[in-house]
Amino acid sequence: MARYTDAVCRLCRREKMKLYLKGAKCDTLKCPVERKPYPPGEHGRDRSRQGSEYLVQLREKQKTRRIYGLMEKRFQNLYEVASRTPGITGENLLQMLEMRLDNVVFRTSWGASRSQARQWVRHGHIMVNGKRVTIPSYRVSVGDVVTLSAKARAFIVVRHNMDTLDRQLVPWLETSDGGFEVKILNKPLRDHIDIPVREQLIVELYSK
Repeated sequence: MARYTDAVCRLCRREKMKLYLKGAKCDTLKCPVERKPYPPGEHGRDRSRQGSEYLVQLREKQKTRRIYGLMEKRFQNLYEVASRTPGITGENLLQMLEMRLDNVVFRTSWGASRSQARQWVRHGHIMVNGKRVTIPSYRVSVGDVVTLSAKARAFIVVRHNMDTLDRQLVPWLETSDGGFEVKILNKPLRDHIDIPVREQLIVELYSK
């Protein structure tokens, strides 16, 4: 399976904002966005001017898929499903992204970043309705119960994340069992999705 293996801080600099891809490091002065608030590359400083309408739409799409850690083909496939689903296409897309298993693990503060949350899923530390699921893109449903395995509950890094991350639980999730179990109460509304993206621009881009 294809995945991005280059320096993720370059992605934040390219979008000229923090995408919080490195967890706690993003809140420190070591964050490259703080030291170099311009796009990477030899001509990075020259890219500060306003671009065309297409470029604005493209950057919004790139920012969204990078926040959730998706490659281009998977993101495009998800958009096509969202466009066929009744309702507002942009909101459908964000809702599907939020209900990915790796994102749910991130929202519960078990992972400091979506990348770390994805690792917990791939390594078999996450269970859905009592069954181990190792697919990060697995889409949870209303009523599903996601739990952390007994082995992972003893991980120092997991406990550190739960104790130190100042991340408020979203309204569509409910935790129990000391925070090691979460239930999907309902589908997330647009007001519950706090990522800084304008989904309508993504729809306009793919509608060309």
